[in-house]
Amino acid sequence: MNTKRIITEVDLQKSFDIRKEVFVYEQHVPEEDEFDEFDVLNELCEHILVEHEGQAIASGRLRVVDGVGKLERICVLASYRGLGVGKVIVEGLEDVAKEKEIASLKLHGQTHAEEFYRKLGYKTTSDVFMEDGIPHIVMEKKLAL
Repeated sequence: MNTKRIITEVDLQKSFDIRKEVFVYEQHVPEEDEFDEFDVLNELCEHILVEHEGQAIASGRLRVVDGVGKLERICVLASYRGLGVGKVIVEGLEDVAKEKEIASLKLHGQTHAEEFYRKLGYKTTSDVFMEDGIPHIVMEKKLAL
C-alpha cells in the first residue's frame, strides 16, 4: 500500500470517485452534501489517497477549524475493508497534522465505526446526532508533537 498527499487534480478526482462510491452509492448521502467548497487543492485542507497495486482504494482529508484538525471524508472501497486500510488513512492524516503542529484532532464518526476510532486513541465527546441520515458521534484525540 502507498499513502500520498493529493497534489494533482488527477489524484483529487480519484478521491472523489472513491467518496462517491462509498458515501453516495453505498450510504445514500446526497451528492450535493458530500462535496463542498473544501474539495480543492489549496491550503485550507489536505487530502490523502491510499493506493494498492496502482489502484486508488481509500481517501480522507484534514481540515483545520479554529486551530483543531478535523478528519473528514475517510472512506475505503468495500472490497478493501477489514485489511487495515482505514488505520493507514487515519495515521496518514495524523502525520499531516503533526507536520502542521496541530495537537488536537476531532472527527464526526459514524456510530458503527466508533470502536475502530477508539482503538486508534479517539474518545467519544458527544451524544449521537444525525448527519445526512446517518447516526454520528464527535470523537477527539490529542497528539504528542
